[in-house]
This record gives sequence, C-alpha cells and structure tokens, in this order.
Amino acid sequence: MSGSAKPGAASRRPGRRGIAALPATCLVAAGLVLLAQAAWIPAKAALAQVLLERAFARTLAEGVSVRPWPWADTVPVARIVFPSLSERYVALAGASGQALAFGPGHVEGTPEAGEPGTAVYAAHRDTQFRSLGRLAAGDPVEVIRRDGRSVRFRVTGRRVARWNASGLDPDAPGRRLVLVTCWPLDAVTPGPERLLVEAVTEP
Repeated sequence: MSGSAKPGAASRRPGRRGIAALPATCLVAAGLVLLAQAAWIPAKAALAQVLLERAFARTLAEGVSVRPWPWADTVPVARIVFPSLSERYVALAGASGQALAFGPGHVEGTPEAGEPGTAVYAAHRDTQFRSLGRLAAGDPVEVIRRDGRSVRFRVTGRRVARWNASGLDPDAPGRRLVLVTCWPLDAVTPGPERLLVEAVTEP
C-alpha cells in the first residue's frame, strides 16, 4: 500500500514545480519584451535620421519641403548641430508624439530659429536629446533652417521645470533658442519635469 502511494505523490510534484515556475517564466518573458522595446526605439530613431537627412538635403537643394517617406504627415524643417558633442539631428515640423518618435520637433506656435522670439525644439531623452545634459554654458549650437539660413546660438544655461510651468514665451524679446527633453535623463518612466537648455544668438 505504501509503495503504491509514493509513485502517485511523485507524479504530482513535477506539475506543482511547473506551476510554481510560471510566474518567474512570465517575468523573464516580460523583461525580454521590455528590452526589445527599449532597443527598438533608439534603433528606429537612428534609422529615421538617415531618411530625414536625405529628405532635408533635397529640401535645401530643391527649395521645397520633401517628405522623408511617402506616408509621412510631417517634413524636416531644420538641422540642429552640437559642435562640442560632434552630433547633429534633423528636426521635424511639430512636436506630436508621432513626430518625436523619429526626431526632434519644432514646437508649434514658436518662431523659426533666428527670428524674433523663442524658438523651441523638443525630443526624447533616450534618443536625439539624450546628450542635452552634456551641454554647458558657452557651448555653441547651430541651426540650419530649411531655407538654407544658418543661425548660431550660444548656450546660456540649463534649468528644470514642470511641463506646464516652463515660463517659456515665444514672443520674448531677442532671438532665443530652447531645447527641451524629459527629466531626469536616466529615468525609464514618464514624469512631469522637463530639462530646458537655453541659448541666445551669437552677436
């Protein structure tokens, strides 16, 4: 009798182990999915910049806005250059979530770089604007507009503000530039704070 009970008990143990291991398996699978997504976002942004560079080059050469891909609902409007970081990025018209998935966006309602007022460009902290934290006061920033005009700015400082309390005024006196991304730069979840890098045109 006792001998017949043991095989039955043993046969139940593997099933229990499998059920106990299920949460760990799910966690590993979820982790792999998150890692794949984290890798895909920068990869997509990098590929998009290649296509945006081609479209922007055609825009400068032909004098008309060129869509980066046939189904795009926006066009490249500027190239932002960080000479001290050896980096440059093509910016799109508008700062919608769809546009920011591919590159920096020129915020609606703000002037073009170099015009009176404050031009504002925004981008994700894990793609094009991940280097904003390395910009320091005095560093140059160049913006090449789609009309071919190049405007040079000098960084005056950085600050952190809530998304709805930045105090930015597109009609402020002078010719200013503000680059915006989420803060903290190393966070992995959305938050209410933004890093603002401010610059003015060089004399």
